[in-house]
This record gives sequence, structure tokens and C-alpha cells, in this order.
Amino acid sequence: MTDVAAEPNPRRWLILAVVGTAFFMTILDVAIVNVAIPSIQTDLDITQQTVQWVIIAYSITFGGFLLLGGRMADLLGRRRIFVLGLIVFTLSSLACGFSHALGSATVLIGARAVQGLGAAIISPAALSIVTTTFREGAERNKALGIWGALGGSGAAAGVLFGGILTKYLGWEWIFFVNVPVGALVLVATQRIIPESRADIGTRRFDAAGAVTVTGGLALFVYAISKAPDVGWGSARTILLLIASAAILAAFLAIELRGQAPLMPFAIFRNRSLSAANVVGFLMGMVIFATFFLLTLYVQDVLHWSALKTGVTFLATAGTTPIWAGVAQALTTRVGPRPIVTAGLLIMGVALFLYTMIPVAGHYWPDLLPAYLIFAVGLAFAFVPVSIAALTGVTSDEAGLASGLLNTSQQIGGAIGVAVVTTIFTTQIKDLLKSGHTQPQAFTSGYQHAFWALLVLALAGAVAAFVLLRGVKAEDVTEQEAAGAAV
Repeated sequence: MTDVAAEPNPRRWLILAVVGTAFFMTILDVAIVNVAIPSIQTDLDITQQTVQWVIIAYSITFGGFLLLGGRMADLLGRRRIFVLGLIVFTLSSLACGFSHALGSATVLIGARAVQGLGAAIISPAALSIVTTTFREGAERNKALGIWGALGGSGAAAGVLFGGILTKYLGWEWIFFVNVPVGALVLVATQRIIPESRADIGTRRFDAAGAVTVTGGLALFVYAISKAPDVGWGSARTILLLIASAAILAAFLAIELRGQAPLMPFAIFRNRSLSAANVVGFLMGMVIFATFFLLTLYVQDVLHWSALKTGVTFLATAGTTPIWAGVAQALTTRVGPRPIVTAGLLIMGVALFLYTMIPVAGHYWPDLLPAYLIFAVGLAFAFVPVSIAALTGVTSDEAGLASGLLNTSQQIGGAIGVAVVTTIFTTQIKDLLKSGHTQPQAFTSGYQHAFWALLVLALAGAVAAFVLLRGVKAEDVTEQEAAGAAV
């Protein structure tokens, strides 16, 4: 089967609508869960150290299996793997919803991990279907632009829908809503989308690499999250960290010796791509953890409803796509380095404002300015770093380069959430023991965590300024700029 048909598929825009709906679901499921986190914690009667895994479990398996999912789609058939991902994602969403009736955090976290696996299969397969359905040029760029808009609108819609569903139907419906949508996409896929696969001689894919990198990272995050309870110098913490390092070392050995490695290290000879992944990792830590902390603060300290939380977060999620267009135009003109650096510094300004959140805060002036500033920084950092990851990459490696950046961001996000949870829970426990009220202790804990994120944002700005040196505007092609939002 060929990658691109000789004649354009007459149903290509319908195909885009079908796979775009599935992609929209995977993005929606990140933002929609954030708003429901406090309700999940209350209903299942679990600690903040445990509830963070509702986010982390999804991020780790999503990031850990993303590259494997893309390679499986190319080698085994894009539609076939896309359908497999849909089935996994839909059934695991059903299991997530039923965890409420069972009252089991273990079932929810386990199902979220499987859901992340489904998303890791869906996303690269869906994007491969888009790029092979549309011919290279203006039409494909338009399709990629729509794809990027779906990602931005998925985040914005997630915070709103999450609030509505959690308030009026219960948090389990943020998962149940995926079931009918997944079923409809599955039926449409069978009728509309043709099968295709890459014409590659070898049919090998690196399952061992995906399992070891995911397992090693999951164990590392688990060790960090449990360290405040058992002690950083305890035998348990040290042994867990050693075990995670050993598993990750095994991953490196597999990748260096494998004939079809999941992560061929030769691609990191591209300086722009390497820099983009370092910055993307730090940026993922900041973005995921920021939304996690804000959700906890506005619901646990300010006692806002899930619906109000969802509406207020639209200030960030709804304005980011607008600034993304500005960031793309500026990057094409002056190159990614100054825009990424500026974006992370702007995010740093917002984080500095978050370090001053009060116990009795108000939307104005305590949060709204920072929400709007963070949206500018988010767009100015995310878009050019995506462009930098694709700059100088051959067409054969474009999928791998994009997958690597997404992996760095997802794994960075999982570790970021674990790190800030460790910081604020340690601070909260110390203050509660010394006689502070719960709102005072929680607010101080979140303030300390935001200071840590401010340091990470500044580290990302420095990394962008130093590592992206030499990547010029003329190195960025129009097609790279058009596909950056992907």
C-alpha cells in the first residue's frame, strides 16, 4: 500500500474530521480531568499524593508509548492501529467512570494508565493518516493548521466541559462522555478511512524499549511522590531510585543495540532538535504542574465550584490559540530562539504572580492578570519550540522528531506534577504541625511549589537562549511553521 494516493481522496476532509475528533478527545481528556481533581479526591477519600496519579498515570503511558504507537501505525497499518487505539481508549474511559461506583482509586489510576496507552496509539496514527491523505503543499498545511486548532480548542473546551459535567452529572461523566464519541468514530473509521502503511522493508518495532522507558520513569516518579512520607534517605526511597535508574539504563542499552530502536540516538545530532527536547521537557514540567496547582488552590482554598473553575480557566486556555498565531509569525521572521526565551520569561512573570496568591483570593486582581500573562508565555514558548524540533529534520524523520518532542513534554509533565506535589505536601505537613490553619498551610504550600516552577521556567529560558544559538529564521521553512501547532 502506498503512503499517498496518486489522486486526492475525495473524502479527505471527512477523514480529517473523523481522526480529528479522536485527537480532540485525547487532548480534552487532559484538561477535563484537571478541573475534576478535587472532586475525585473527596469522593474517593484519597490524599493529594495519590490523586496526582490520576494525571501522572495518563502522562507517563502516553509519553512512554507514543513513539511505539507511531511506528506500529506505519508498519502494521495506520487505520488498523488507529482502530486499536480507539478501542483501548474507549474501554478504559468506561472503566475510569465505573471506578466511582466501585469507590476505588486503584481502578481509576490503572484505567487512566491504559487510557494513556490508547492515546499514545491514537495520536501518531491519526496524524499519519492526515499527512498521507493530503498532498504536500498548501492543502496539507491547511489541514495541519486545523489539526493544531483542534489541540488548542480541546484544551479550552476541556476546562469548561469538565466544570459542567462535574457539577451537574458527577466527575465520572468526564470519562463516560468518551464512550459514545469513541463508538461513533469507530464506526465512521471503518466506513470512511482507507488502510495505508509505510513501504519499509523491516517490520520490527521496539516493544522492549517502550516498556523499559515507561516502567523506569513510572518507578522514578513513584519514588519521588512517596519520599516525603517515608523519608528521602530511607532505604525504600534509595532502592526505588536505584531500581528506576537500572531500568532506564537497560532502556539505553536496548536502544543502542537494537536494529529498530524506538529512539535512534543519531537523530540527536541535530542541535535544534536536541535543544527543543531539553526545553520541551522543562516546559512540560511547568505547564502541567501549573494547571494542577491552580486547580487545587481555587477549589481547596478559595472553595470555587468545578463549574466556576472551568469558566475562569478559559482566560488562559481560550486566549492561548490567539497568541499562537502571533508566535508562529514572529518565529518565521526572527527564528525560534528569541521567541522561546521570551515565552518562558513571560511564563516566569505569571508564576511570580502565582507565588503571591493569598488565602482569601479573588479572580480580580489576584488571578486574572496571571492567567492572561501565562497564556501569552505558553503560546510564545510552545509554538517555536515545536518549530525548532522540526527544523533541519528530513521528511523521513519528521514523525520521529514530532513524537520525541511530545514524549519529552508528557514525561516532563508527569515528573513536574510529582515534584510540586512533594514540595507542597511537605510544606503543608510542617505548617499544620506548627499550628497554622488549613487554608494558611495549603496556600503556603502552593506558593512554595510555584517558586519551584518559576526556577524551572527560568532554567528553560536559559536553556533556550544557550542551546538554540545558531538556529536562524531562514532555517525555518513555511511547512515547519504551518505544522508547528501539531
